[in-house]
Amino acid sequence: MKKKDRRHLHLLCDISELAALLIGSENIQSFFQQAVELVARHMDADVCSIYLFDDVSQELVLEATMGLNPEAVGQIRMKIGEGLVGTTFQQLKPLNEGYASGHPNFKYFKEAQEDPFDSFLAVPILRGEEKIGVLVVQHKTRNYFDEVDVMAMRAIASQLAVAVGNARLLIGNIRLREKLPHDHRIPEDLEYVEGEVASQGFALAQATTFDRRQGALVSIAIDSDCEYSLRDFHQALQATAAQLQDLQYRFSQRLPESASLIFTAHLMILKDVRFAGEMENLIKSGVPPPEAIKRVTQHYVELYSSSPHPYTKEKTHDVQDLAGRILRNLVHGVEEDPFLSENRIVIAPELYPSDVLKLASEDIKGIILVGGGVTAHVSLLARSLQIPMIIANRSELLHIPEGTPVIMDAEIGGIYVQPSDDIILRYESRKQIELKAETLSNEVSPTTLTRDGARIKLLANINLLHDLELARELKAEGIGLYRSEFPFLFRSALPSEEEQYVIYRKLFDGMPGNVVTIRTLDLGGDKLLIYSNARGEANPALGLRAIRFSFRHREIFNQQLRAILRAATEAENARIMFPMISSLDEFREAKQAVYDCMQELARKKLPYHQTPFIGALIEIPAVVEIIDDLVAESDFLSIGTNDFVQYLLAVDRANEKVSEFFRPDHPSVLRGLAKISKAANAQQKELSICGEMAHEPAYIPFLLGIGVQIFSVYPKFLPSVQKIICGFTMSDAQIYADQLLAEKTLKGVREALTRLSKTHNLNKSKG
Repeated sequence: MKKKDRRHLHLLCDISELAALLIGSENIQSFFQQAVELVARHMDADVCSIYLFDDVSQELVLEATMGLNPEAVGQIRMKIGEGLVGTTFQQLKPLNEGYASGHPNFKYFKEAQEDPFDSFLAVPILRGEEKIGVLVVQHKTRNYFDEVDVMAMRAIASQLAVAVGNARLLIGNIRLREKLPHDHRIPEDLEYVEGEVASQGFALAQATTFDRRQGALVSIAIDSDCEYSLRDFHQALQATAAQLQDLQYRFSQRLPESASLIFTAHLMILKDVRFAGEMENLIKSGVPPPEAIKRVTQHYVELYSSSPHPYTKEKTHDVQDLAGRILRNLVHGVEEDPFLSENRIVIAPELYPSDVLKLASEDIKGIILVGGGVTAHVSLLARSLQIPMIIANRSELLHIPEGTPVIMDAEIGGIYVQPSDDIILRYESRKQIELKAETLSNEVSPTTLTRDGARIKLLANINLLHDLELARELKAEGIGLYRSEFPFLFRSALPSEEEQYVIYRKLFDGMPGNVVTIRTLDLGGDKLLIYSNARGEANPALGLRAIRFSFRHREIFNQQLRAILRAATEAENARIMFPMISSLDEFREAKQAVYDCMQELARKKLPYHQTPFIGALIEIPAVVEIIDDLVAESDFLSIGTNDFVQYLLAVDRANEKVSEFFRPDHPSVLRGLAKISKAANAQQKELSICGEMAHEPAYIPFLLGIGVQIFSVYPKFLPSVQKIICGFTMSDAQIYADQLLAEKTLKGVREALTRLSKTHNLNKSKG
């Protein structure tokens, strides 16, 4: 029986210290060597090796080893699924073999000189969803590693993930720069660009340009010396169909709202005999396959582009994207990576929600939007999919060479084009520190109490079902706002009542026993459906949107209400909330629509929730003067501070020319919020805040002080919001609020906020 010294807890501490060494280290190889030596020593292993995944070659590369031939570093490379290391990376779970060479996937590398080592234990190195590499230990003794070792290695890999991931990005950046032409130079004024943050995060990757106006065929170079046959064309079609099906599967796992339909248009066009069939006819008549693909595509692009209907025009992009995939498979072969933007930072002049979804399915690392073309829903979508996004008004970014390394610091809006190693180390170190802080902040209590014991509820704002997992992990007490319009914006056709039912059922099932608040459609204005013939409006924020849109399109409204009521049949605390209510008449009309749908479902003998809570989203200042009447007829209320501020101050928050006038600290805004809260508390009705003020540190104590007891925020803000609330007593919060409400001017409020924030150590929120 072997006797081993297991100092795993001490090892984890050392690994944490080792990760910090990367911050000041200029020698990446030295860092890796220290890591493998430390792990080997504490695991009593004869060998320890680190393999990193190369995004460019799609291979696992031996980057460091203790015990194998050091000359094998950089030489041993394996595809995903190849050998025991590739198998571990493919399956994303530990592989423990007592006699490695007896495993059916074992692959022998002579240069490694690993013949003496029988026992083999490998674990994947992961950072969230990012696949970084594989950590391996080996020993001469057969059956040496046990379950305790497996658990320890998993913990070690988790501890190492941040530091190893940082080093991997640095190595990748060096290799990317080496592949660029020697005469390639980025203009000095383009090396650093400042932009506006639309979705926070951090990314380092190669850049690729996505221009929906140019089409997908532009960047595909055709070798005139190559000849392609009809058989090659058929193989390209088959490969394209398989790739689209794979994309659908991958995407349906990430975004259930899509119901795997995001690439349906592509598949339907591919199966259309007038599309692929016409290409085949041209090829049979003697036209080269690449030219046949381009001719037919151009015909369809011209046909769809001339249509007066927005939905039909949108199909031009589907045709171009599909043809680009066919042509790429024909020219480059079916073995080439089919995911055109995978592991890239995408630079684009314009994006629709459907574009973001397609790019998300290809695992992009970030988005840079050049010259506008962004809507609020594109930003929200990027946030929910955790894709960093920056809006930068520099058209030159669209012309940087394909594959240029780029850093996105979407915490401050910084873009570094072809960054130096020093910049990469500095920002990766900063990211590492933030990740550690984030890990600590995940210690969230299931209940939130002020310092003097007052009970406060923390709910989550949900844009996509994808957000549910994070909300549960961070112990949200329910859903304060589900933005139900996203499934409508994704699709090329109106989702049916049944499709909506499936989505809402997953929402209720995802938060059993807790509050689930579904906001009815906030469509219209700048959020037009691509399959609608509605035209844009001169003042979309003041136009046919939200509850006005629902009243104008009764069947869409009723379908949604029926789907919600049916999906909530077994829910304990289902809530329906109407957006953009401006009068008591509108609220009563919307409530009556719910009752009418309940009667219809009863007549059809369909099960439904018979006692839903019905509330109003306060966004329009007109209701402040009728707030007592609205509170009396509501089961609950929520304040959407973003629109409330916009409408109260007559400022388009999406217009950068007037963004300085969008001031949540305006005395009228603060006093309006206080009046609404006072009315709700007087009638003992629940009031929540679901706008951005709910997670801003400087406003949280103010909201507490005016009597708000429910905060609904995007899940990632839950830890920081809870921490601030727990640091205040209710009396302190009331004093804080009273001081702000006493100010008469913007300057006075600003100075008071600065003073109070400093006194209570309130830093600006990140995330």
